[in-house]
Amino acid sequence: MNIAKSLLVGGMVIALLAGCGNNANNGNAGNPDTGNTGTTNNGNTNAGNDGNGNADAMTTPSIVNQPDAFVNAVSEQGTWIIATLNDLTIEQEVTVAGTFHDKGAADGDIYRKIALYAQDADHNITDSYTLNVPKLTVKSENLLIQGGTVKGDVYVEATGFHLDATATIDGNLYFSSDDVKSSAKMDGKVTGANEVKQ
Repeated sequence: MNIAKSLLVGGMVIALLAGCGNNANNGNAGNPDTGNTGTTNNGNTNAGNDGNGNADAMTTPSIVNQPDAFVNAVSEQGTWIIATLNDLTIEQEVTVAGTFHDKGAADGDIYRKIALYAQDADHNITDSYTLNVPKLTVKSENLLIQGGTVKGDVYVEATGFHLDATATIDGNLYFSSDDVKSSAKMDGKVTGANEVKQ
């Protein structure tokens, strides 16, 4: 029974990651080689490079099912994709920080993604998850939130924020300036305010 359950979870993780490499500009699904069948931040040290010999991103996603793992994954030491496996409740304010590149490649577009969903082999969303957080501050440029719901207020301080049509912010969405707001792509739903707040 445990073996069957492990195989099922592993298959779901592989299916989720098969479509997690959406490029910020073209929306095409990528297929990152994760090498990870676990459920927490994988700690892989294959890093991208910012051109000055400094590691700037892990090439593999973080697959998380615990609040602490999520907080670490969205930090400056985290990864370019953070994929959740279930609903998460985080009691503290969380900051998404750092510069990351599509698929962790140093020459890739600046891009980051929070995936709050599971999907099948054809990239159809099969389950959506809720991230409960009092305040989520976005300092990473070109962050995409896809699938699921962020239940709490979101403060965006970086350009290129994208709320996918499959995602909802159940709370207020605040932008640090008019320029930051005008650079955002808002396809999803926001239940509260959607405005500039300095």
